[in-house]
Amino acid sequence: MTAPDVITSLQNALVKRLVRLRTRRERELDGVIVIEGARETTRALASGVRPSLTVTCPPLYSPEALAVAHTLTGERAELSRTAFEKVSGRENPDGLLMLAPTPMPVLPDPPEQATVIVLHGLEKPGNVGAILRSADAAGAHAVLVLGRGADPYGPNVIRASQGSVFRVPTAVLTEEEAWVWLLRHGFTTVACTPDAPHAYWDAPLTGRVALLLGTEHEGLPEEWRTSRSASSLSVGIPMHAAPGGADSLNVSTAAALVLFECVRQRRSLLTQSHHPQFSSEVQP
Repeated sequence: MTAPDVITSLQNALVKRLVRLRTRRERELDGVIVIEGARETTRALASGVRPSLTVTCPPLYSPEALAVAHTLTGERAELSRTAFEKVSGRENPDGLLMLAPTPMPVLPDPPEQATVIVLHGLEKPGNVGAILRSADAAGAHAVLVLGRGADPYGPNVIRASQGSVFRVPTAVLTEEEAWVWLLRHGFTTVACTPDAPHAYWDAPLTGRVALLLGTEHEGLPEEWRTSRSASSLSVGIPMHAAPGGADSLNVSTAAALVLFECVRQRRSLLTQSHHPQFSSEVQP
């Protein structure tokens, strides 16, 4: 294969397009996502994502980016260091970026034991990405993203999730679409709020459970706190009651705690069913 000509001009049409694609609106208009970095590219490819265009800059390659770049086929463009740094969303890019069609995941039917996370209007990409990482690590069934918060397929979320967004089915839905899906599949909805009457570890979190998480500043809106589901719960994370102390946790930390309580309870349930002589508590 003939090596592509190196694009050096910042006025080049591709360079201008890549700069525009740093905004959500332009990505949605083009129907593409931007995946930057060797780690994120590797995980995307392993999850079945196929690039429509690979953009490289060999002078910026990290060893990992060099290894990945040699495995990629299809259309590619090579940029100079100056041009790549112009289009990159990173302070220290590793010379590898690819465009791919925006994922349109079909939510699979949930098994009897399934955890779904519902994110209502979260605005910070770092929080959304961290929650996706936790969802991946905890074996969550899906993540439903509601409202016009952070773009779950934006470059910053992809980076913060370390590519987990490609491993956990992540769907952007309207509120009504989310409710219809949750109710159709018989999920217990669990509103995670600071003022909830019950600690999360006291709540029954087995079966089909949907964890509802609201914005960083305002939490869940009232209509999501008082669920339409016949089986709904509201749980919180008790804080150490020290004067002037912390009165809440970051939403991604809270999500991780409740997610892994779901995992603990399911492991406990499985242990009891196979070894009824054991205690219901699973030892760490």
